[in-house]
Amino acid sequence: MVKITYIEFDGKRNVVDVPANSTVMEGARDNNIRGIEADCGGACACSTCHIYVDPDWVDKLPKKDPVEEEMLDFALGCDALRSRLACQIRIKKSLEGLIVELPEKQI
Repeated sequence: MVKITYIEFDGKRNVVDVPANSTVMEGARDNNIRGIEADCGGACACSTCHIYVDPDWVDKLPKKDPVEEEMLDFALGCDALRSRLACQIRIKKSLEGLIVELPEKQI
């Protein structure tokens, strides 16, 4: 398990254990964290799992692939540096302590 902190739009912090090899989106969904809709179930086809990665973590994550970049064009309030799709970040031990913030609303 890897500890991930999800910060809801209202500032509520949720620190949860997420299984390795799952995704940041699955961690939010499985722990009933508000703000991740995940309409496509993690297929990178809807951008309703848009998150903002804490600035200290941006360079520690794998780069966005072209499909994720394209889907982020549909996300509200996209930040070119910090925005990611939670379904595209696979959990591994090196992400212990990852902090992500949830937008006010999805698309």
